[in-house]
Amino acid sequence: MEQLSVDHLLGIKYLSEADIQLIFNTADHFKEVINRPIKKVPSLRDITIANLFFENSTRTKLSFELAEKRLSADVINFSASQSSVKKGETLIDTVNNILAMKVDVVVMRHPNPGAALFLSKNVDACIINAGDGTHEHPSQALLDAYSIKEKLGELKGKKIAIVGDILHSRVALSNIYALKMLGAQVQLCGPKSLIPKHIEALGVGVSTDLIQTLKWCDAVNMLRVQNERMDLNYFPSTREYAQLYGLNAKKLGSIKKEIVLLHPGPINRGVELTSDVADSKNAIILDQVENGVAIRMAIIYLLVAKLNIPST
Repeated sequence: MEQLSVDHLLGIKYLSEADIQLIFNTADHFKEVINRPIKKVPSLRDITIANLFFENSTRTKLSFELAEKRLSADVINFSASQSSVKKGETLIDTVNNILAMKVDVVVMRHPNPGAALFLSKNVDACIINAGDGTHEHPSQALLDAYSIKEKLGELKGKKIAIVGDILHSRVALSNIYALKMLGAQVQLCGPKSLIPKHIEALGVGVSTDLIQTLKWCDAVNMLRVQNERMDLNYFPSTREYAQLYGLNAKKLGSIKKEIVLLHPGPINRGVELTSDVADSKNAIILDQVENGVAIRMAIIYLLVAKLNIPST
């Protein structure tokens, strides 16, 4: 069996193109599984997985949990907001206490960039990064790239735009790494205040003009405005942001071509997308949700295959 080149999923930048293709091929198989009447496989029957979420999450947490259960793993859910972390316990102590319960895999979301990498060097378990601050969100980028590939047939040579709050987005950075590795061209679009300085060094184009960007691209990923991460006012008002960078039917109609629409969710309807656009045939937002379970099943399955755990 082919194997991943990594022992953890910490970020897209640690993967090779062959790793991504292996994850996609494995996800194809699991997508068939989750569309059967019986949606479970016994692949990870003796494996225990802990989901550690030090930040609120609904979709990512549910998606990982469903992926784990579809693989027949035992699942522990740990929410830091109700935990000893509030009492001052360190990250390593928290995780080591959980590992003492004989956990094999830790899926972690944490507000600090680099938390997953730090953990992988200090505890004896396979670590999957479910988002570390504004740094990376690798499983989201993989399901986004997989969903675009499914719709467009391939990514090589395709033009993909990422629009909105690039500065606070871990999705954007992981998407840039994944799409570039798979041969796509990437252009970022948003107000200057929400585009990180020197981001062009990653080999991406930058624009502040949404219509020009839409005319250029084959697919567009509309990012959520992350108000919870903003300690300053990065634009005058939500209304003005929506006028300049929100996508509505009129703007879509003006570009005279079909483009694929993605959104990592949750959508601020009326800000990034109007409802008529979010619910249109161009939008593959619900495909992303379905593909997210298959991609996360593939990631977990392939990483566990490297743990050398004797099966019973």
